[in-house]
Formats: sequence, structure tokens, C-alpha cells
Amino acid sequence: MAATDQQIFKSWMPEWGIRIIMFLVAFPSLGLFALSMANGSAAAGYYGIEPQDVQYSMIVFYAAVVSFYSFEVRLFRFISIKNYLVLSTALTIITSYICYSTQNLVVLLIFRFIQGMGSCAATSICITLIFDRLKTERAREIGYSVFYGILLVISQMMTLVTAPLTDAFDYNTLYKVIIYAYLPGTILLYLILNNVRVNKRMPLYQLDWASFLLYALAALSLGYVLIYGQQKYWFADSSIRFAAAGFVLLLIIYALRQIALRRPYLSLHVFKYRNYCVGALLLFALYMCRGSLNVTNTYLSVVLGLDQWNLGIIMLANVSGIIAGVIISSRLTIMKRPIRFTWMCGFMLLLIFHGWMTFLFAAQADQDDFIIPLIVHGMGAGMLMVPVILFMISSVPPTLSQSASGVGVLVRFFSFCTSIACINAYSDYSKNQHYNRSLNLLGTDNMILTQRLASYAAGLESKGMAKDAAAKVSNALLAKNVSMQSQVRLSIEYYQWVCVFLLVVLILIALYPYVKKTIIDTHKSKPSAVGI
Repeated sequence: MAATDQQIFKSWMPEWGIRIIMFLVAFPSLGLFALSMANGSAAAGYYGIEPQDVQYSMIVFYAAVVSFYSFEVRLFRFISIKNYLVLSTALTIITSYICYSTQNLVVLLIFRFIQGMGSCAATSICITLIFDRLKTERAREIGYSVFYGILLVISQMMTLVTAPLTDAFDYNTLYKVIIYAYLPGTILLYLILNNVRVNKRMPLYQLDWASFLLYALAALSLGYVLIYGQQKYWFADSSIRFAAAGFVLLLIIYALRQIALRRPYLSLHVFKYRNYCVGALLLFALYMCRGSLNVTNTYLSVVLGLDQWNLGIIMLANVSGIIAGVIISSRLTIMKRPIRFTWMCGFMLLLIFHGWMTFLFAAQADQDDFIIPLIVHGMGAGMLMVPVILFMISSVPPTLSQSASGVGVLVRFFSFCTSIACINAYSDYSKNQHYNRSLNLLGTDNMILTQRLASYAAGLESKGMAKDAAAKVSNALLAKNVSMQSQVRLSIEYYQWVCVFLLVVLILIALYPYVKKTIIDTHKSKPSAVGI
């Protein structure tokens, strides 16, 4: 029999203490997700790998969360909560230590996948315990807002937290810090828990290992194609062709298997509901716009020369915007305001951000000018995250809410990979185009080139550099300037395309007639813990 609310925790532990302790357990798990991207250049330098390898290590972690979804639910129902806490934490700590010790890319990727499974389980414990204690609809909606808000800000916070560590130590030290960060919360949570099960015990028979493996391999194959495609010239490379063919084959086998199974690993019936599909498209659009923030990060780092610490500081503006947006959307949801209005406001704010930034991108700019636009972006993302996900879950019957959450994680995984692929592809295309055009112009005899080189050389000579050395460095400075101009043009053009994309999304939201048929209900239909 499932434990009651009073039986789960020791009677002497106050409610505020329980929530703080569960946050201490959940935060390192969420932090592991953003760890690979906290300082990509430091990770690439330490492991001796390419930037795409760093990105793929994050995709591997994400793929583990996506594919482990249904498996985790079965394990959670079979193992008592204290034992499950010990197992998940031990798995995460062991894999973190291996990631700390190794410099081999293959070993890193294998254990990042296992680490994703352990992190998924540890996070699931905390979120399940918290939401089982929220009985009213108001409390649940506030709870969802808090946790999805944390999910939105975790990458920015990890950038800020890890910046001084990567400056003072090797990158792998971050994994050691994660290990120590797990221990206080896990020990405290273990001490205040009773040895009970949250749900009725379900034996581990008929575990669908085959579906898990198919799903995981398909996710990894898709991620490989999207991350490495541009670097390897897409289908001109045999590994991309093999991965793409493998993804299609695995996807077909997986879909046919789910249709044939009496109890599918992840039910595909959710796609029969029109509003769920609309919600999935909006979630895809949101994560594409969230991913475009990496263009701003690159601009601030490459063009304006901000280091990781100062980049983290300025991104606090985005964090403050997310917090404000989450509070506003939570209030609108509680007040039962039309969800179409919330969506329009959120995507309009994202449109304003991207349009505004096209006028701010320049070779020389004041970083303070970007604070308000970053707040606007954060407000837009914060206003959209919770309403879109709750709309998706409420669009299907309660019996499909678990599968709806799992597909929601898949949509976020796919949009995350697609955003990286689009930025990589457009960056390569745009930079080459603008760089080659600039070199062609500079290759002709013109006074501007001569004056600029002379200006560089004169400045260097005035500081004591020899004439021959100053001439060579002048050419290097000119090449750097051309590269910076190419990055500026790339940022402007990419955001212009995002503006067009957002205009299409806003028009579709305004014209879509069936939004009112879905009523947000967090009692009957709720996102699962892993879906968070």
C-alpha cells in the first residue's frame, strides 16, 4: 500500500526543511545537465576534443533522460524510496568520478549516458515527493512554475558558478564539485525519510528492455546527425549517412513495436489529439528561440571579449526576466486568463528581443545596452514554459498524461538538437560567405585597407614593437577584425530569420480556433517527475 503523506517523512521535520533538503538534492542533478555547456572551450581544451564533441556529450546526457523515462517509473514503483535514493545517488557519484578521471572521449560519452540515467532518477525522487505534497490546484501551479523556472535558469546559473572554478582549476574539477554537492542533500534526505514506497509496489516483470534500447539508440543517432552534420558536410560523410539511416530504421521498428504492444513503452496515441500536437509545436518554437540565445552569448564572448564570469553576470538579467515571466504566467494561469493571451504576450516579447538585438549587434558596443533586451527575452521564455507544457498535458486524457510528459521531453530534446544544428549550419555558411567577400574586397588595391594597416602598424610601433613585427601583427589584427565583422553579420542575419519564424508562430496562435477546448487541470492531468 502506498505511503501516506505523514508516513514518508519523519514527523519532527518541518515542511520548510523538507523543501530545502529536496532542493539540495535536485539542484546538482539539474546542474549536471548544463555542465557540458557551462564552459565549452574549457571542456574542449581539457579533454582535447572538438566543440561539437562537447555539445554531443550534453546530447548524450539528454538522450539518457529521454529514453530512461518509462523505465524510471517502473523502478521507482518497485524499490523503496530510501534505497532508490541511495542507488541513484551512488550511480551519479560513480559516473561523475569516472568523468573526472578520464580524458578519453568514448569513456566520457558512455558514462555521461549512465550519468543521465542516475540524474534522472535522483531528480524524479525530489519532484515526486514535492508534488505529492501539493494538494490544491493553486499550489500545484505555483510548484510547476518554480521547477520549470529552475530548469530555464540552470544553464545561466551554472555559467556563473563554474566560471571562477574553470579559471583556477582544470575543467574536470567541476565533476568533483558535483560529487561533493550531492552529499549534503542526499545524507539529510536519507535521514528524514521513512523506509516506505510512495506508490503501490509493482513487480519488475515484462520490463521492455528492447524499447528502451531502440529509443536510446534512435535518440543518440538523431543527436549525432544534427550535431556533427555541418562539420562533416552532412551526407557526404559515411558516418552521417549511417547514423541517419540507423535513426530512420530504429524509429520505424520502435513505432511498429509500440503499436503492437499491449502496454507500450511510450504511447503514440497522444498524437491523435490535435491540441497536444499544437502544444508540441509551440514547445518546439520556444526551445528554438531559447537556443538562439547562444548567438548572443557567442557575440558577447567573441566580439565584446567578455570572459565567462562577466558573461554570467550579464546573464543574470536574463535570469531576472525569467523569474518575472514565470511569476506573471503563474498568476495568469491561476486567474484562468485565456491561454492564447499568455502565448501571444510570451512570443511577442521574444520577437521584440530578437528584433531589438539586430540593431544592437555591432563591432563596438556597450555591454550595458544588452541588459534590458535580455530581461525581455527572459520574460518571454518564462511566460511560455509552464502554460505550454500544462496545455499539452491537459490536452490528453489522464491515462495518457505519463506518455504526454515523455513525448514532451522528446520534443524538448529534438528542438534543443535542432537549434544547435541550425546555429552551426548557419554560422558556417554565413561566416564563410562574409569572410570570403571581405577578403575579396581587401585583396584589391584600395586606400581604406592601406590606411587601416598603417594605423595598426603605427600604433604597435609607438609601443616599442619593431617595424617588421608590427607589419606582421597588423595583418593578424586585420584578419581578427574581419572575423569579428563576420560574427556581427551572422548574429544580425540569424536573428532576422528568427523574427520571421516568430511572426509565423504569432499568426498561427492568433488564427488557431481550438485553444479554448482545452482546460488546464493539474489534478487529473499532471506532468510526471521525469517530464520536469
